[in-house]
Amino acid sequence: MKKTILIVVALLVLQVTAVAQNRKVYDEHLNAMAQIDNALKKAEAEGKYVLCQVGGNWCPWCIRFAEYADTNAAVKKIIKENFVYIHINWSKGNKNPEAMQRLGNPARFGFPVFVILNRDGHPIHIQNSAYLEEGKGYSEKKVSEFLLNWTEQAVTTLK
Repeated sequence: MKKTILIVVALLVLQVTAVAQNRKVYDEHLNAMAQIDNALKKAEAEGKYVLCQVGGNWCPWCIRFAEYADTNAAVKKIIKENFVYIHINWSKGNKNPEAMQRLGNPARFGFPVFVILNRDGHPIHIQNSAYLEEGKGYSEKKVSEFLLNWTEQAVTTLK
């Protein structure tokens, strides 16, 4: 009986992992420059900065963070209140060289990598995602601190 339960649990874990890896977060066909411009317009209207998650559907950690940002209530709230959140594709099929240059060539940090744009469209911070990880996932404390330190209010308020 114990063997059967272990096998069922193992199969469920594999199925959940496979579904997560098949999730499409990035669209290789989007014009990343237009995507950034549209996000900046929205950020201006909403009084926010832009949070760009650069990576690709080929990257398990990229998909993992997108799901984390959507399911962790604290992180989701911080993003919703302070950022326009977009996914910029980088893949063999579309490396988006113009967008990468515009974002400060963030690929040098690995993937996913996060770029914070102010409302003028200037990259004000590039974040290596490895510093946000904990075990086989992301740390709520580390991700929250990163995001809260790069909100418009945090950046523009004198202390």
